[in-house]
Amino acid sequence: MPDSPDLEQANPLLLESESEYRSSLEYSRDTVDFDRNGDPGNPLEWSDFYKWGVVALLSFIGFTITFTCISLAPIAGHVIDDLNGTKGAKSATVMLVTIWELGEAVGPLFIAPLSEIFGRYRLYLTTNTMFIVATLFAAVSPSAELLIASRALMGISVASNVLSPAIIGDMFVPEQRGTALTLIMFTPLIGGTVGPVISGAILQSLGWRAIIWISVVMASICQILFLTFFQETYKAQILRQRAARLSLEIGGFEKNKRPSGDLASLRESIMRPVVVLLNSSVLAALLLFGSYIFSHFYIVSTTLPEILEDIYGLSPTATGLVFIANAIGTIISFIISKVLLDKIYVKLRTRNNGDGLPEYRLPLSIIGALTLPPAVILYGWCAEYRLPLCVLVFSMIWLRTSMMLASSPLTAYTVDACGLYSASAMAGLISMRCLAGAFLPLSISHLTERLGYGGGFSMLGGLGLVFALIPIFVFHYGAQWRQHSRYTASNS
Repeated sequence: MPDSPDLEQANPLLLESESEYRSSLEYSRDTVDFDRNGDPGNPLEWSDFYKWGVVALLSFIGFTITFTCISLAPIAGHVIDDLNGTKGAKSATVMLVTIWELGEAVGPLFIAPLSEIFGRYRLYLTTNTMFIVATLFAAVSPSAELLIASRALMGISVASNVLSPAIIGDMFVPEQRGTALTLIMFTPLIGGTVGPVISGAILQSLGWRAIIWISVVMASICQILFLTFFQETYKAQILRQRAARLSLEIGGFEKNKRPSGDLASLRESIMRPVVVLLNSSVLAALLLFGSYIFSHFYIVSTTLPEILEDIYGLSPTATGLVFIANAIGTIISFIISKVLLDKIYVKLRTRNNGDGLPEYRLPLSIIGALTLPPAVILYGWCAEYRLPLCVLVFSMIWLRTSMMLASSPLTAYTVDACGLYSASAMAGLISMRCLAGAFLPLSISHLTERLGYGGGFSMLGGLGLVFALIPIFVFHYGAQWRQHSRYTASNS
């Protein structure tokens, strides 16, 4: 679709960023490009064995990060009490868990656009190192304030949420991405379940610091594997490197150097995620929907320990074991997504004369959005009336399954719809999602204090019915809606 002159004038920042990328490709393609008859340097043509090995590595990194993030959730109150020497405030307990998301809201704004300048490899390597250092600080923190600050730095250092989906987009064609994206989405959530399950037992046997030292070891293993096996996947960076190498070997490739505009436009690159969202109303709508869905992850993580210990009288070890319900819900949703996500996409594409649209990723999201509100309401009333523990566990499984079905297709949608700048688009979406994860649990805490668990979670579930309209509308009208944004119009 031709670009709109009005949009070009309205979006100089986006256009400048896009022209930088095209310029960098032209620098390389004047002299070198991927061989259309087959090129081992093209990530799309790498062996399936290597590509799925990269997916496994990215999944392990995501597992480690989420394990580290959530492992303190069921014992956060005990950690704060230990560091303060007295009973800590409830807000400090919640903040210890959710401050991570505040940091994670900031990091992607820098990580994603910088990866489009310097490549995925350098940014992942740098952020992994920062993550290890921040985790070390957390392990030796002498006060609650320093521990909270260290966890904020960990959140800033997280690159997997932004770069991993973009790397999948670099290596796989659209009809093959669904399974890989589902895998890198779900294995971290398994880590977010395993962490709480073992943290209660470790707290009572070795102390809470041992949990963080386990994270240090796992993060170090990830870094070693990354240094050993990973190679650059970003196409523009690969072509620049190839052109520079040829210039050194045979000369005559003076134009194959990094365009000076890249570094000069660093500010514009960092602002790119915001520009993308402001110029795409369909992405902004899905941002609101995704933020609401994601907030349930931390709402449950921060309310469940109090419910289990104060209302049901469970020990920290038993509380951690109940978190297995989240793993069961995750596995159920993974199986459903694994079986149906790509099949639905291919079937709808076939009906559309072979023309695949990003909107074909959303049917599972609609199902999850419609089944989430009753699960949220049931969870709240289980706590309100102290219903049998098995009913509470069932509500957790239902809630997690619906939450994952609603959220996981959004990543595939963003990668398909945004193409070249999918990393920046994901950065904007993740930043807003993380802000919701950081602050909504604090709001729910105040809401349940005033209305009780039943009333508070009923209001939250009712809000979910309103948000469920968003993926339904995007599925039916998103292809036309995207044409109003220069950023996504060419991907319809």
